[in-house]
Formats: sequence, C-alpha cells, structure tokens
Amino acid sequence: MARVQRRNMAHVQGLRCRECGREYEIAPVYTCEWCFGPLEVTYDYAAVAAAVSREQIAAGPASIWRYADLLPVDRGHAVDLGAGFTPLVRADRLAAALGLGEVWVKNDTLNPTNSFKDRVASVALSKALEFGFKTAACASTGNLANSVAAHAARAGLRSFVFIPSNLERAKVVTTAVYGGNVVAIEGNYDDVNRLCAELAGTYRWAFVNVNVRPFYAEGSKTLAYETAEQLGWETPDHVVVPVASGSLLTKIRKGFDELHQVGLLDHAPNVRVSGAQALGCSPVATAWREGSDTIRPVKPDTIAKSLAIGNPADGYFALDAVRQTEGGLAAVSDGEVVEGIRLLARTEGIFAETAGGVTVASLKRLADEGVVTPDERVVLYITGLGLKTLDAVEAEPTATIRPTIDAFHEAFDPDHIDEE
Repeated sequence: MARVQRRNMAHVQGLRCRECGREYEIAPVYTCEWCFGPLEVTYDYAAVAAAVSREQIAAGPASIWRYADLLPVDRGHAVDLGAGFTPLVRADRLAAALGLGEVWVKNDTLNPTNSFKDRVASVALSKALEFGFKTAACASTGNLANSVAAHAARAGLRSFVFIPSNLERAKVVTTAVYGGNVVAIEGNYDDVNRLCAELAGTYRWAFVNVNVRPFYAEGSKTLAYETAEQLGWETPDHVVVPVASGSLLTKIRKGFDELHQVGLLDHAPNVRVSGAQALGCSPVATAWREGSDTIRPVKPDTIAKSLAIGNPADGYFALDAVRQTEGGLAAVSDGEVVEGIRLLARTEGIFAETAGGVTVASLKRLADEGVVTPDERVVLYITGLGLKTLDAVEAEPTATIRPTIDAFHEAFDPDHIDEE
C-alpha cells in the first residue's frame, strides 16, 4: 500500500462516502468500508473562499491549475502538460441548423492529448506523486489511455494502460508512442475494469480510475469553472454532456455549485444538465426513459467506443443530477452519431470524435423534443478530437481531375461555381 498523505492543503478536509456520509482521511482509497459506496473529496469552502478571487484566477496559468485552490492537489507536485482553458466557441451556425438561439461549444479537442481526459489525468498523476507511487495505471476506452501514458512520461513514472482489444487503432498508436505498457484485453471495457480492480489490490500502483478515482474525478469540475469564467462569471441555462461512466456529468454540475459556494458567482446556479448516450450503450438513458431508478448493465455495441461503458460507476448519480436539474437524456443511433460529427464540422469547423457526434446528435434530439428550448443559453461539451476515430467517418475527394483548368471546369461548371 502506498503511504498515506499526512499533510495536505488546508482547503481539503478529507474523503466522504457519497452513500452513507462516513468520513475518511486523505488516502488512495475509493470505496467505503462500511457500505461500499464511492468516496468523494470534501473541502473547507470557507477557506477556499478566503483564498480565491476572480482576479487571482485571471492572473493564474492558462490551464486547469488556475483553479488549484479548488483541486485536491498540492500545486507544487502538479504533473502539467497544459491541460485546460480550452476555447468556448459561440456556435451560431450550429444553433441555426438546430433551431436554437444561443449555443456555445466547449472545445476540449485542443487539450495536450486531444481530449478532456488530460484534465483528470493531470490531477490523478499529481496526486499519485504525492502518495509516493512509482507506477500509474488505468482502465480505458482510449482517451484516458492516451492521457495517462503521456502524463506518466512527463512525470517519469512507469505506466500500464489496459484497453479493450477492439479499440480504434489510432488510440492504440497514440498511447504506445509514449513508451509505456499497453495491454489489450479480450473483452469490453467492463471486463477491463474488473481486471484492473483486481490488479489494484495486488500491485502498489496508482490506478487513476480505481484507487485514485476520488481525486482523478475532481479534474472534470474544471470544465464548469472555465465555462463560467469564459461567460464572464455567469452560468449557462442548459448544458449537454456525454455520458460514459457518468462522472463527467456529475462533476460539471458540482463545479457550478462550488463556484457559488466560494463566492465566485453572484447568483446560485440554475443550470439544467442533460446527458448524451449512444443507443448501443445507453443504460442511463434507458432508465431515464423508463422512469426507473434501476440502471441495468448492457453489453456495448456502438461506434462510440469512448462512451462504451455498459455498467457505469456513476450512472445513478448522473441520473439523479439530470432529474434534479430538470434536464433530459437522449440515446442516438450510430447513423445519428456520424451525422452529428459532420454537422459540427461543417457548421463550426470543429472535428469531433464519435463521443462528440453523440453529444451533437443528442442536442438535436433534445431540441426536437422541446427539452432544450430556443430561449436558453446552451453549452455543448465536445470532449475528443475526430482524428482519434477516423474509421467512423468515411470520405472521398469531391473530384479527382487532371492538372488542367479545363479538367477543373469539367468537374465544376464555371457558370455556377461562384453561386452560394
């Protein structure tokens, strides 16, 4: 077992079970020994409020570490590749295509390894160093594998990343290039995750989404922090978030709430939170549609492999967040996913991976159903780059011609070429 951290920043109080409320000291543990519920970091928000201000944050680094006082890490140990503070883009052409008013895209494709997972990996590996671990590990559907391998290389840690054997080739290459161990498992993500839970009890490794999960998950809050700051310290009316484990959705909601608790927002947030899933792996959306509190595990069958978690660890919490905020959940087909990728690309010039296609297609579905309305300020979270999932979107040149102007005019009628 790695050593327990004895000295921590004053604003971090400890860990608390999200089910029974039992409290624990800061340590690399992730489940309650009494009820087996998941643990979450707790903070002294009065201490945070005394330490932070909008001006202090604005003067900080252009990364997640501008919010260091709201993260469970000693900034001096941060493993930093520059994750975060990605663009929030006003998406008027996308809004018009969907019949909506004000739509913004939080473009996390521009993180160091091109997905939002750099936020959580940076926090997790920084905490792993504080705990004295020498090896970082994870179970991944692809993006986290990229990020853990890269951050481990930066930190000088050994790494073992475990992935389903049918993962997109691009994600395998962009993990292996960092020189760590990439282990493909014959099975889906849930099989990978079960193996990693066993390994976490066997080896003294920092499994970022197992024994370091309470700290890892906190990195996702920075998406909410940045959204509010980039909107002039205001919150959107509605956010649409892709759902895999469900953690991202719950942490974005938590992030908005925390900003008000520490005095960075003038008014309590009233953000409706909606979730997006692929139809071939939609246990949370199914429970929502059926009005059920039971999330039944499924066997994933979708091109959106980064969302293909059939037994989502935070599914119940995500479902509660959607219900409590009066949001919605959508599940979209693979065909809709591909069209979502193309729609975002041709309207806003942003090339998203399949998870982004799920999110765009879900926004369209929710808008068509009246869940998202034209009078709302909506933020759409695009969490990964399309170059990671090229197989999902086939394309050919518009024309193949000889290198002459006559050949060009044969393909494109000069009488109509300037028409809009």
